[in-house]
Amino acid sequence: MKQYLSTLFTQVFETLKQQGTIAADTPARFTIDRTKDARNGDFACNIAMVLSKAAKMRPRDLAEQVTALLPETVQIEKVEIAGPGFINIFLDRSAYEDTLRQIMASTDQYGQSKMGAGQSVLVEYVSANPTGPLHVGHGRGAAYGSALANLLSTAGYSVHREYYVNDAGRQMDILATSVWLRYLELCKAEIKFPVNGYKGDYIWDIAAILHDEHGSALYDAHLDIYEGVPPDEDQGGDKEKHIDALITRCKWLLEDVSYRHVFKLSIDTILNDIRQDLGEFGVEYDEWFSEYSLTKNGTVQRAIEQLKAGGNTYLQDGALWFRSSDFGDEKDRVVIRDNGQQTYFASDIAYHLNKLERGFDQIINIWGADHHGYVPRVKAAMTALGTDADKLTVLLVQFANLYRGEERLPMSTRSGEFVTLRDLRKEVGDDAARFFYTQRKSEQHLDFDLELAKSQSNDNPVYYIQYAHARIASVVKQLAEQGITWTARDDIDLSILNSEQEMQLMTLLARYPEMVETAAQSYEPHQITYFLRELAQAFHTYYYASKFIVDDTAVRDARLYLIVATQQVLRNGLCILGVSAPEVM
Repeated sequence: MKQYLSTLFTQVFETLKQQGTIAADTPARFTIDRTKDARNGDFACNIAMVLSKAAKMRPRDLAEQVTALLPETVQIEKVEIAGPGFINIFLDRSAYEDTLRQIMASTDQYGQSKMGAGQSVLVEYVSANPTGPLHVGHGRGAAYGSALANLLSTAGYSVHREYYVNDAGRQMDILATSVWLRYLELCKAEIKFPVNGYKGDYIWDIAAILHDEHGSALYDAHLDIYEGVPPDEDQGGDKEKHIDALITRCKWLLEDVSYRHVFKLSIDTILNDIRQDLGEFGVEYDEWFSEYSLTKNGTVQRAIEQLKAGGNTYLQDGALWFRSSDFGDEKDRVVIRDNGQQTYFASDIAYHLNKLERGFDQIINIWGADHHGYVPRVKAAMTALGTDADKLTVLLVQFANLYRGEERLPMSTRSGEFVTLRDLRKEVGDDAARFFYTQRKSEQHLDFDLELAKSQSNDNPVYYIQYAHARIASVVKQLAEQGITWTARDDIDLSILNSEQEMQLMTLLARYPEMVETAAQSYEPHQITYFLRELAQAFHTYYYASKFIVDDTAVRDARLYLIVATQQVLRNGLCILGVSAPEVM
């Protein structure tokens, strides 16, 4: 309906230009919004307020001219000029009846929009280092990213979902070395495990696979594992120098073929676990993009050479630096270390160059909030490469704090003390997990209440919404049990629906397409959760106030039409969030 009204007022706007009331180059900046008070109608338009200066008229006088130019339509009951010149639009109830018929005709297509038609968008989300299982912090990015991709797709965008696999670099070497050290322990070697190695039980599991495959073949008891390795932090040394030296020692002792085997086994085992976890969570990707491929195909080197050619790099202390401070970053950044190794930032520069070269109109990165300082340097690199940095939008997701009662549970991958996403899903279910993760703005902190998520009560929002859907299914089932045949016929008289509860439901159902577009424009799937909660509440109120299966056939048919349309919209909204719509609870 909002789009329909926008079309009408746009026609009036063009007429005002043709009449010379406003100049031909006057921009159309007026808005049409839902009113907060039903006494002021259904919608309000500020066209007279924003164009009064261009028309050299008082807003109220211009509003009278605008309303006179509005074409007559059965959808609008009346328009009124309020205050200094706002135009309030009162819809005819037939507009709401038409909405119900539209829902029943389009079913799961209701709410879909052409807003993003012709625009492609790449959404990259989760992209957690494959150094351990996904924990509940990653789960929020997964649920938010998946819901946002669904939302943008519903709004008409062509969406490409991507996971960036960090399968190269220092953290992966730390992972492989951690697995090898645990393997050595299984071979009965005396090991002092590094302070910043990966310590979770999953490291032992991968080491056990390695031991099962090779026995002690990858261990020579006569060689000193720690030869040339400086002391660790707990021995008065530097933990970073210690782990780097251990990595070098690991590579030298294993030699290239065996080391690559340990490296690949470690990453593949964890990555397969991540794929399975996300797949079971309803999070699917069009592409799992390899960081290593950027080095292999020369994209990293090409990006660095472009920066060099533009005079945007310099050598200092044996390292190659990017002049990112020239492009808005707080300081310059290293792209090649003094040991000749490229940094993660170098790979990220190449990755974003690759994204742009693939021709996407928009690029959305969903990162953890701790990466907020990374945004300026990435945009600086895009600008230095001569690309359009404005195509990149970075959305930050605060980590979720998980509580069991008053106890806050830890989430440190390195220490191995964390609650996995899989554990969370097993305890509360995929539906509750996805809903709870998406019910707040992504940049807001989220305290995840396990006990509430598991409860079957009206206080649990996802249960409350799903129960509304199941209740409607139960009513339809009762029809069959009573031998009543009902279909959503075109000749059902919907004018019978005139109670306060019925009008509230119809108004909410009409708002759904507008809400989808608004949520998509602001990248806010949580708006869907708020809407569904409000719609479920309106239905439950109607459920207690009215009987649906009554003797009066006309009343029964109209009420059934309304609640089945409500069920469809509940299902459509839950689908965007990746939450199921059960028939029985």
